[in-house]
Amino acid sequence: MTSTKRQRGRHKIFIGMAPGVGKTYRMLLEGRAAHREGIDVMVGLLETHGRLETIKASEGLDLIPRKHIRYQDVDLDEMDVEAILHRVPQLVLVDELAHTNVPGSQREKRWEDVEHLLAAGVDVYSTLNIQHIESLNDVVAQITGVVVRERVPNHVLTNADEVVLVDVTPETLQSRLKDGKVYAKEKVEQALVSFFQRQHLVSLRELALRHVADRVNDEAALKPVRERMMVCLTVAPVERSKPLLRRASRLALAMDAELTVLTVHDPSRFLSRDELLLIAECQQLCLDVGGTYLEEESADSLATIVRIACQRQITQIVLSQARRSRRKTLFGYSFSERLQHKLLRENVDIYLVADDAPTQA
Repeated sequence: MTSTKRQRGRHKIFIGMAPGVGKTYRMLLEGRAAHREGIDVMVGLLETHGRLETIKASEGLDLIPRKHIRYQDVDLDEMDVEAILHRVPQLVLVDELAHTNVPGSQREKRWEDVEHLLAAGVDVYSTLNIQHIESLNDVVAQITGVVVRERVPNHVLTNADEVVLVDVTPETLQSRLKDGKVYAKEKVEQALVSFFQRQHLVSLRELALRHVADRVNDEAALKPVRERMMVCLTVAPVERSKPLLRRASRLALAMDAELTVLTVHDPSRFLSRDELLLIAECQQLCLDVGGTYLEEESADSLATIVRIACQRQITQIVLSQARRSRRKTLFGYSFSERLQHKLLRENVDIYLVADDAPTQA
């Protein structure tokens, strides 16, 4: 008999600026959608707070009974992690990630229970309010005057596979509060003049939006940026263009770079039959090597190359480098040097492919 170890589960966190924005409701809706797709979904821990919409959204999902724990002569309930692992669902829904377990529990925090489930290969959807993030604790206290005791380490969010912001306007949240959809009626007035003041909610919402946006930016920064290479061809002399293109295609392949082939010619200059044929051959060769072919008419090839490089966010440019004439060496800069100067702030590398023939560049 052989056993296979399950890969680590995926963690999706539904985050919001405050209680009542709809995190649990959204989690349940996505859980039900997964269930309809044939995924084995169970509710590991659900806090409805008596909200009818939340209760209704949970209908049709199997619920793991809570574990009953007696602590200081009081009967308390906690999520039954062992029962979940015995059942081994594909996806489990866990409310209130920042919750502190009853003293004497196997793990102190609910987020640690979730980590245990993830390590066992179970996917988890969970909910969290912005004020429970460790690094934002002081900021939230400054905004609201409330010091939140239950906190979740930043690495829990950093390691999450997906963080979904559940967002509503402060006015909508206050309206829900007044309608008794967040807290019991007797708690509404006090909540409106304390934590749920409009200015508090505006600041908390901004904090939540910024935190999730920062996460997105961090993820984008971590993704490897694919290089974009452009080879610049001239229509004369004929013999240099195709070898240059092939050399560039080999470089692009080695660097896993997107390849653009650019041909620039002066519209005032008559193109010979051989040159027109070369353009067609280069275009076909470009397609053969998987590149994108661009043809521009311009009397200023330098400006055109700079414009295209900026538009297409080119990171590498390949040019043919001929032996500079004595006049150029003594009195001027080469084409590549002028191009490099123009692209100094664009972080573009320039590759020069040696050529034996002198050029007017």
